[in-house]
Amino acid sequence: MTFDQKLQDTVALLKTIANDYQPAVFANSYGAEDMVLTHLISQHALNITVFSLDTGRLPAETYALMQQVEEQYASHPVKVYFPDTAATEGYVREHGINGFYRSVELRKECCRIRKIDPLRRALQGQKAWITGLRREQSPTRKDLGNQEFDKDNGLEKFNPLIEWTEKEVWGFIRSQNIPYNELHDKFYPSIGCGPCTRAITVGEDVRAGRWWWENPETKECGLHIKKG
Repeated sequence: MTFDQKLQDTVALLKTIANDYQPAVFANSYGAEDMVLTHLISQHALNITVFSLDTGRLPAETYALMQQVEEQYASHPVKVYFPDTAATEGYVREHGINGFYRSVELRKECCRIRKIDPLRRALQGQKAWITGLRREQSPTRKDLGNQEFDKDNGLEKFNPLIEWTEKEVWGFIRSQNIPYNELHDKFYPSIGCGPCTRAITVGEDVRAGRWWWENPETKECGLHIKKG
């Protein structure tokens, strides 16, 4: 399939979501893929609400991009969700500010508090949510399609860029002058919370810098994992 066809299919899917799955939301984590979708949603003036999760531990470069997106794509303001203060304080008191390094379980608990619970609030009452997932990103995503019913959250989940390659994502960003996170230029292909993200070296998987102390099979925060 050519890139032009992929782009047409992506735009067509976004338009279908906007027309047939209301209310619909797009979860923007400010990665390269999400900036492509942000641009397309704004460019085509689609009736899709954009939201983001501020975990409180994001890199400074991500906050700078958030501000730039707010100014450049003002027609689609981003609704920001934050972690529950009491839950966050309780975790830090019991496990320490960086307790997530001690075990996979503690890392996933931190992700639950800072990401999964706010996501559930963002998805309440929605009929569909859109993500920037791509199949080639990691072993945990290789079997994904462009649409599936998310029974855990009770709505349709769409991955419009599922077939895009990394080269196609960056070719589109550069051809359209789309803003992106400065960390990408410092060998951070996948960016999450600051303490859980590092640069990668030549030959490493694109998500090798996320939770690098864990095995590849556990490298998800839980946002995109089916419970059964």
